[in-house]
Amino acid sequence: MQGSLGSARARRTLAMLRRRITSGEWPINSRIPTEAELMELLGVGKTTVREAVRSLASVGMLETLPGRGTFVRSRTPVNALLGDVLAEQGVDDLLVLRRALEVEAAQRAAVHRTDEQLAALQASHEGDLHKELDRPGQVERGRTPGQFHFLILEASQSALLVSLYAVVMAALRKAIASGSVVDGASEELRRADHQTLLEAIADRDPLRAGTAMAEHADRDLVAGTRADAATS
Repeated sequence: MQGSLGSARARRTLAMLRRRITSGEWPINSRIPTEAELMELLGVGKTTVREAVRSLASVGMLETLPGRGTFVRSRTPVNALLGDVLAEQGVDDLLVLRRALEVEAAQRAAVHRTDEQLAALQASHEGDLHKELDRPGQVERGRTPGQFHFLILEASQSALLVSLYAVVMAALRKAIASGSVVDGASEELRRADHQTLLEAIADRDPLRAGTAMAEHADRDLVAGTRADAATS
């Protein structure tokens, strides 16, 4: 892969794709343009596009799902070694760790968020309400928390929290794919929880933000089977 990405054109292609992810132009859990669309958009060949996508997938920023497309999974590279360790942990432990990270992030976001980050959170929430977040393609909601959650992590102003969260979510996606972790809340409840979180962060109220996130995390993703979730 290094040989293929050694040319100036290949490096530029990789940089352009990565910039669209890190800038938020392609939101978390959104499907990026197809291979043919990327070739036309970037003016490069199939091999160059494939190697760039493969490179970003290898660090956990993208994930390609056969028959469905390639999705954005993280704005930062995912630590593969830590990911392997977490993948061996039980579902309950993963959910506890995810909850702890999100609660801490929500509290910190209420204190440290910038006006720009608040605006991004508001736009993400509004886009979710009105189904307008699919600028690059389909936004895949339901498998894992998406852009709104990652924006809260980023608003915490802690790069370590963001990195750890990306690794945890990579491990949880595997649990979701196997059916051992499922959605525990309806779409309406999820959106209501996000509204409560947004208001607490906008008001710079860390106690309320932490409480709201704890309640949300307890019911957003839960251990069990899909049948259990459907009847809960």
